[in-house]
Amino acid sequence: MNALMLELPMDALASPGVSIESLASEAKFMLALKLFEVGRLNSGKAGELCGMGRVEFLLAAGRAGVPVAVLNAEELSAEFASND
Repeated sequence: MNALMLELPMDALASPGVSIESLASEAKFMLALKLFEVGRLNSGKAGELCGMGRVEFLLAAGRAGVPVAVLNAEELSAEFASND
């Protein structure tokens, strides 16, 4: 497996009572979330990046306030149109 190593100052990231493992997990999720948000990763790859399944990632993205589906006006109208 190829890996990317980032050097980050622990003093800037550390919070009292937060473990290094928890911080690393949060950083992976935030990176995956942003890359998904800007369209660089699809939801499956973003989930894989942070150790989640696709559905779990999409649910977490929604909770974080990131839209998981972007529809234009026409698609939005079609989505909510009555099927009578």
